[in-house]
Order: sequence, then C-alpha cells, then structure tokens
Amino acid sequence: MDEVQIKVEKAHPNDFGRGIVRLDPTTLLSLQLSPGDIVEIEGKRKTAAKVWRAERQDWGQGIVRIDGFIRQNAGVGIGERITIRKAEVETATKVVLAPPEGVTMEFGDHINEIIKRNIMKRPLVEGDVVPIISSMTQPMSTQMSGGQAIPLIAVETEPTDAILIIGDITEIELRQKPVRGYDGATRGVTYEDIGGLGSEIQRVREMIELPLKHPELFQRLNIDPPKGIILYGPPGTGKTLIAKAVANESRANFLYIAGPEIMGKYYGESEERIRKIFEEAEDNAPSIIFIDEIDSIAPKRQNVTGEVERRVVAQLLTMMDGLEERGQVVVIGATNRLDAIDPALRRPGRFDREIEIGVPDNDDRLEILQIHTRGVPLSEDVSEEFLEYLSQHTQAFVGADLLALVQEAAMKSLRRALPDINLEEDEIAPEILDILSVGKDDFENALREIEPSAMREVLVEIPAVKWNDVGGLDKAKQDVVEAVEWPLTKPEKFLQMGIKPPKGVLLFGPPGTGKTLIAQAVANESNANFISIKGPQMLSKWVGESEKAIRETFKKARQVAPCIIFFDEIDSIAPMRSAITEDGKVSERIVNQLLTELDGLEPLKEIVVIAATNRPDILDPALLRSGRFDRLVLVGQSTYAGRKAIFKIHTRNIPLGDDVTIDELASVTEGFVGSDIEAVCREAVMLALRDDFNNEEVGMKYFKQALNKVRPTLTENLIEYYEKIQAQFKGGVKKEEPSAYIGYR
Repeated sequence: MDEVQIKVEKAHPNDFGRGIVRLDPTTLLSLQLSPGDIVEIEGKRKTAAKVWRAERQDWGQGIVRIDGFIRQNAGVGIGERITIRKAEVETATKVVLAPPEGVTMEFGDHINEIIKRNIMKRPLVEGDVVPIISSMTQPMSTQMSGGQAIPLIAVETEPTDAILIIGDITEIELRQKPVRGYDGATRGVTYEDIGGLGSEIQRVREMIELPLKHPELFQRLNIDPPKGIILYGPPGTGKTLIAKAVANESRANFLYIAGPEIMGKYYGESEERIRKIFEEAEDNAPSIIFIDEIDSIAPKRQNVTGEVERRVVAQLLTMMDGLEERGQVVVIGATNRLDAIDPALRRPGRFDREIEIGVPDNDDRLEILQIHTRGVPLSEDVSEEFLEYLSQHTQAFVGADLLALVQEAAMKSLRRALPDINLEEDEIAPEILDILSVGKDDFENALREIEPSAMREVLVEIPAVKWNDVGGLDKAKQDVVEAVEWPLTKPEKFLQMGIKPPKGVLLFGPPGTGKTLIAQAVANESNANFISIKGPQMLSKWVGESEKAIRETFKKARQVAPCIIFFDEIDSIAPMRSAITEDGKVSERIVNQLLTELDGLEPLKEIVVIAATNRPDILDPALLRSGRFDRLVLVGQSTYAGRKAIFKIHTRNIPLGDDVTIDELASVTEGFVGSDIEAVCREAVMLALRDDFNNEEVGMKYFKQALNKVRPTLTENLIEYYEKIQAQFKGGVKKEEPSAYIGYR
C-alpha cells in the first residue's frame, strides 16, 4: 500500500514544534516505514514531517498525532483526514526564511548558524511555517505561539517544488523584512497549549467548530446549530484559554468582551455597545463572541438595584434570541459564579450548554506541567518521573497554579545564578545564559511557596506528620486507614467489590490521646487536600451565616476532591437538638445543614469527613447513624507497648543518659496519654537545663522528677465513662426475648 488516509488528532505536549507525526505500528508496517523516515502529508496543501511510533494507547485507533504547525502547513484541523505517503527527499542547497507579519526579531551575530542548528535534519516544503524553539535561540519574539516557538516562513527554497531536508550543505538566509499573507502563522493558542480537559474540549468543539465549519450537517438534520455555551468552574482552570484555542483552530473571527467594559455613563450607551458587537460579529461571520466574567453584565435582575444592569440583561437576551437571525455567530460566556447569572439566559436557544471546566486530575496535571515546561531549559535531574511525582503532589492545583509553580521554579534558578552575573553589562554573555537551567530542587522549593488558588480561603498547611509519628493507637490507626486512606488511594477496589466507601469517621476519646494527630497523619499519608474546621469558628451572629459556612466548605471540598474535611470539637456545633434552648436555634440549623451535606441529594465523591470530640454523648444521634459517621473509633488509653512507642517518638531527638530505660518509663506511666508523655519529656529536659544549662544529656533522675510534676489525664472515672460510651456504640444483634404473649393463646 502506497498511501493511507487517516484522522488527525492533537500532538502530545513533548512533540510540540519538533516536526514529527506519530503513527501506530500497523500503519507504519503497511506503508513500509520505520521511525525516522520522512513522509509526505497532503491536506489542503502538501507538507512533510518525520514519522515516529505512536504511544501504546493510540494503537489501532486509526489516528495520527500532529502539532499545530504541521496542521497549519497541511491546511487541516483536528478531526479532519489527511493522506500520508512515503516521501522522496532531497537535501536543500538554500533556504530563505522570513518572519511573518506581527513577529519582530532581534538579529544576533550568529543567527543563521543558530537557526540552522535548530532545524537540522528537518523536512520542509516551500511556503511552510518552520517553528524555532525559543529556549535554544537568542532572538526575541513579540508574539510567540504559546510563548514556546518563533514561527518563520520558508519563502524560497532551492530546489523548488520538492520535499527538502536541511543538511550540512544547506545555506540558511534570514530576511529581516516580514512577509505578508501568513496571518495564521502567528496565531496564538492551539489545542496543544491546553493540558488535560480532553472531554471538555471535545464538547466545546462539537458545539462550535462543527456549526462554523460544516453548517450543511445541521441543515440536513433540519435543526438550528447551538447558539451559545457557558464555561464555568473555579478561576484559573482554562476557560478563556479554551475559547481562544477554539477561535484559532476554527479560523473564526474572535471578539472579546470583558464584562465591565460594556458599561457606559450615558443612558442607552451600554445597550448600544452590545448591539454594535453583535453587528460586527454578523458582518464578519463566522464569528465567536467571548464574554468574560459574564456574571458582571448579566446578574439576576431581581437582585440588582441599578436600572442599567437590567437593561443590559434585556438587551443581551434580545440579541441572543431576538427576531433577527444571527447566522454563524456563537456566543461563549465564562464565569466562576454560575448561580449569579440571570436564569433567562440559561435556557436552550440562548446558552444551550453549560460545560464545567473543573480542577484537573493527576493525568491532566502531568500534561499541563509538560506544556509549561516544554520551552524551559530543564536540568538532567528533572525527568518524566519527577514531573509525575510533581503532578501527584499538586492536588487542587489548577492550570494557572501550575504555571505559577514553573515560573517560581525558574525564578529560584535565576536567584541561584545571580551572584555570577554582572548586571552592569548591557548584554549578558550567551555562555552565562547557556548555563541557566531549572533543577529538581528549584521545583521542590517552589512547591513549598505556591498554594492552590481554589483553596486559598480554607487552605491549611498540613503538618508533616507521618504514621510513624503516631505511637501506639494501632487499632484506631487501622480503622482510620481503612475508612479514609483506602477510598482515596484505591477507589477502584470499592467499585470492583460493589460497595460505597464509608463517608465519615468520628474519633472520640479523652483529651490528649492523639485524635487530631491521627487526622493530620491520614491527610498527609493519603496525599489528599485537607480542610480543617474548628467547631466554634462556624458560629456567627447573623442568621443563616453559620449554615452558609458549612455549605461553602462542602462546596469547596467537592471542587478540590479528593479531600478530607476535619471537624475539630464537633460537639460545639452539632449538639443534641432536643437539648438546645430557645436561644440556641443556630446550633439546630447547623446540625440540619450538616446532616443534609453528609447524606443529602448531592453525593460526596472522594470526600471523607473526619470529626473529633471528647464528648460523644452530647452529639446529635442523627449524625451517628450509618451513612453519615459510619465508623466510631475510640482513641483511648495506651497500652504498655503503645506508651513505649510514644516515649520513643518524643525522645528520638533528646540526648538521653545511659541510665534512661524506656521500658521502665512506660511501665510507671499507667494512665498517661500521648500529650502527658510529651509533657514529661519536655519537663525532663527543662529540669536538666535548670540544674546545669551546659548539660548535654538528660538522665533518668530528671524523668522521675518530671513524673512528679505532670499529672496523668486519665482517672478511673474517666476511663469508666469512655468504656460505657463505647459499649453504647457497639453493634451486635440483640438476643430475642421470650414473647409476652405466651400462655394467652
């Protein structure tokens, strides 16, 4: 077989600008190609590229992955078909390159050699756009595609009308004067610049690209194409980026409206501006009108006091669904406050679809990191595995946060190199620029400083508490690991076994036994986001504010799942409802809100609630049923082995004397909980320093003195009280009592 027709898909982030196409082994075999061969690609025009083997997940899918530059050279878009055949290649003797209009370049001394080195062994055809990866070159560009590559046009080649390859004999000439007629070469964002969001882009494309490129499909089905889309989700997830990419790839006219710009000071001016924008879009159809922050110009009319906002909303409604036909004009709205938009806009015929652009998952984050690091000079220790590690440790990070992470890492590497750079010079020497690279430590340090924007209001810095920092409490640890860590780290097992994981865990027990410590350890070990709520901070003097705070917390957790919500001292906000006085109606409403959030109509996916209390007897019984707090875990007194483990943890950094035996300390501390043992160790060190400030080790006598000063938390009554509560919470089938009706037959 000489040629094959195949469907185009977007390239992987790492292949951007490299001039390669990826085919699966079957296609390679049928065309008798091996990786590294050059193929001719025919769409609306002909171009050439090197062929590489596709990744395993693409085998047998009947697709070819090519980047935006090759798609542009072939004149095709994603989803269209191209013809691929083996190419006859000649080595070019001369290639004349020139920048397209809109790209300005600074010409260095050895620019021709730098460019030749950059595009060596690259196939091209006269008229192709040739991308120069910017991290390898000194020339600067004002409008680089995605900030990663400078497009140059191969305006003349020798020989002409042939598929050429750049070799050692090729002479490269760079013209300073930009060439006209290549407007598309500088077009900004392509689908390769968007990481993750595969299904979202697919949905946006079928709503926008299809009606703009192939209106005949909708005429055949006798239906109107979609008129509008609202993209909603947390800030920084890529809503504006998707709109720009769709406009670029569909080659439509793009009109951008920032919501507040519409407002004018004269009567009727705001409405006139909206009319003008829609008229301009119709005159230059096919067009996309993109309204950013649409909630600012189309709020709910019953909530606004000003007359202008109401008229603007009314004007927008009539423009989107008036008597006049709109033709090939699609409106995209973006917002992170979907509920604030006037409901009249959110009906079919105006905004037909609402697509959520959510927080990216693990694989999506990896793809976003690959995109943002592809033009960055990375040092050798930043491998693919390290980027995977980064993606796993950046939960709740959106695209904007990951970009900030890469930028911060680059700044860290720059700070490291600054002492060696003489900033007084007009131009920094290329040798110094060449040694600038971003390393593993730069990313590690940047990760400590950048925090996820979606979690800013509720973010808690999780202390670096591991399971080996929690002494004793083995049974409680096991219960919590099963209920919290397993569902978050291995959700597929629960699906396979056909059950839903537990929703909540209530840790109860005497003060100081380590309930909060267990919550911190499990948040750290399960690699999940952690929202900590101290009970009393939920209470507010305003009616409805406390319930709103609970609602917002759960809403935030859903956005940044997998997530652990930790309620400390839950008895302060969820006491028994019958015991509440007339003034305490707030607590009753908070309990109701908490019950509906835990087990309401909206499911909690990948969210686990942990609560801690030392007064479980005053909690509302409705909270303690299965399906809300499924696991009730007593974090009680430690055993001898547990106390020994706690002593080892608290003394691991203390220089102990030879006479100190942990076994003896553990045996004489019956009734001491974790916080008491920590206090004993601290007190022993303080006593040793009081005795002699130059002491270099802490002897047994100081521990014995400390034991006299620290009072154990657990008393007989307290232990009895918690045992009684545990017996109350225990399950088991009650034995049947003999029926009272026997003998009355």
